[in-house]
Formats: sequence, C-alpha cells, structure tokens
Amino acid sequence: MDAFDVVVVGGGPAGEVVADVPAADAVVMAVTQRPVATAVLEEKAGEAAWKTIPSWALIATADRNIPPAAERWMARRAGSRITEADASHAVAVSRPAVVADVILDAARATR
Repeated sequence: MDAFDVVVVGGGPAGEVVADVPAADAVVMAVTQRPVATAVLEEKAGEAAWKTIPSWALIATADRNIPPAAERWMARRAGSRITEADASHAVAVSRPAVVADVILDAARATR
C-alpha cells in the first residue's frame, strides 16, 4: 500500500479537516506533512507574547481540528483582532486572500 491508499478525502476524518480544499491538493498536503514530534509537545514555553504585543487571529469557522469556540476564547483572552472565515483547518490553502489580508492588516498596524 502506498501513501495515496491511506488518504481519506471528503468522507473520513482526514478529508473533513480540509473539506474545502480540492481533493488533489488535500492528497499532497496529507502525504507531505510530517508527524508532530513528541519534543514539540513537551517543550516548556517562555513568557506568553500575547500578553505584551498586539496579536491577530483568524478563526476558521468550519475547522474540525481545532474547535472554533476554543480559538475564539484564546483570541479574546489575548486581545486579538479577530477575523472569521468560513473555512476548514486548511484556511491558508482554501482562503489565501483572507489570510493575506490579516497578515497585511497586522503589518500595517505594527509599522
């Protein structure tokens, strides 16, 4: 079995996470991502940057990986400027213009 045999597009959990991305793009995303290393989850964090610097948040309202309600809570706690988009977890792929607008807004505001 090769990597393409294990990709679920549209029907199962993997496909639901990127449901608004073309199937061919979802396959490429699935087979090119590395698993999260344990060290990443165990690394101690320093001082939270959101406590001292401005932040922006883009909430993907159709995200099935990170609940949008949790993202909203974190963004509000950080005092973020919030933008919402009807998009999956792959918002950067499915709605690149929205992502670019948020980045440009942040860049303009922090000049």
